[in-house]
Amino acid sequence: MLHPDYPIVTERLLLRPATLADLDEMYAYKSRPDVCRYLPYEPMSREQVAERISGLWARTELTEVGQSLNLCVEEKASGRLLGDVVLFWRNAENRTGEIGYVFSPDAAGHGYATEAATELLRLGFEGLVLHRITAQLDARNTASARVLERLGMRREALHREDMWFKNEWSDTATYAMLAHEWHNLKTAAHDRARLNERSEPGSVDVVGG
Repeated sequence: MLHPDYPIVTERLLLRPATLADLDEMYAYKSRPDVCRYLPYEPMSREQVAERISGLWARTELTEVGQSLNLCVEEKASGRLLGDVVLFWRNAENRTGEIGYVFSPDAAGHGYATEAATELLRLGFEGLVLHRITAQLDARNTASARVLERLGMRREALHREDMWFKNEWSDTATYAMLAHEWHNLKTAAHDRARLNERSEPGSVDVVGG
């Protein structure tokens, strides 16, 4: 089970459950055709967004397999809503999960999606103790694929024309990461941070006594 403390704080972001106070900002990007181009739904009406916020997106914890945790991504400095992310708990025996994310084009180019999705991986691997986390996307969605690659996830499969999607056949790309790969990435990032601290101007390295 997963019972996060909110808000979840990263360097620049706050991750938290949606409330109806987010309706205007969320509707602003959920209603855009360019945002929904590769999503499994059409541009949403204001009423549809409000219904999701009060229903499916209101969950604050994962207590059983099959549930999903949807979180708003807020810019810490400004309070601006940038997008939303989701963690699915897919299978208990095999300890698998899946991540997804949707961001306003106004937030593009700043690494926010990568920062927020990194926190989803942490919740999955360290909170739910998952063994494997995947992400699936329309293979034409190259911007989303770049986010997954920056996370360190690898593309494991390309399923040709496996889905009749918005009146045409589409290819699905599958990306994945294993728990030991996540922990290796964390260790490497920690080592780089320590190295940067030691190499700052004015620092003195001492070896021995």
